[in-house]
Amino acid sequence: MQRYHPLLVALHWLMALMILVALAAGGLVLANMPPDSPDKVSGLGGHMIFGMAIGVLLILRLVTRTRSVHPPHAETGHALLDRIGRWTHWGFYALIAGMVLTGLATALGAGLFPIVYGGAAETLPPELAAMPTRVVHGLIATLLLALIALHFLAALYHQIVLKDGLLRRMWFGKRSA
Repeated sequence: MQRYHPLLVALHWLMALMILVALAAGGLVLANMPPDSPDKVSGLGGHMIFGMAIGVLLILRLVTRTRSVHPPHAETGHALLDRIGRWTHWGFYALIAGMVLTGLATALGAGLFPIVYGGAAETLPPELAAMPTRVVHGLIATLLLALIALHFLAALYHQIVLKDGLLRRMWFGKRSA
């Protein structure tokens, strides 16, 4: 087996794009808006929908991954780098699940669903940024960004230094030689 299942490939790239958009929207846009901004309520609505969709896609990805045949883990020739590669992939699953769960916990704890989707109030609670679940959500976002950077650098290392064609594994095409 030389390539991942086509559904895993599609989910990989779709989730990568959605996660980058959600991180940018949350960290660059929403975090800098005042709680009484009407744009924040609508922006938060989109952010929450994206987060829930990412959670559903993560479950679909995990189910597909456990039920499909996939290529063996990529080797670099360095035991430590190979171990980091394995842990990085599981770290993605854990951090993405953590983001979804802390986002959901924050939304439920702050009563955001009626505000954002039901028009129950005109402004968000001012203490939202200080909620423990929101603080953890931000911390996980930082860790996720660091892991994304590491993953990107590792892909470049495989492509440019090792020249092992690793990126082909996570693209569409014939799965076996």
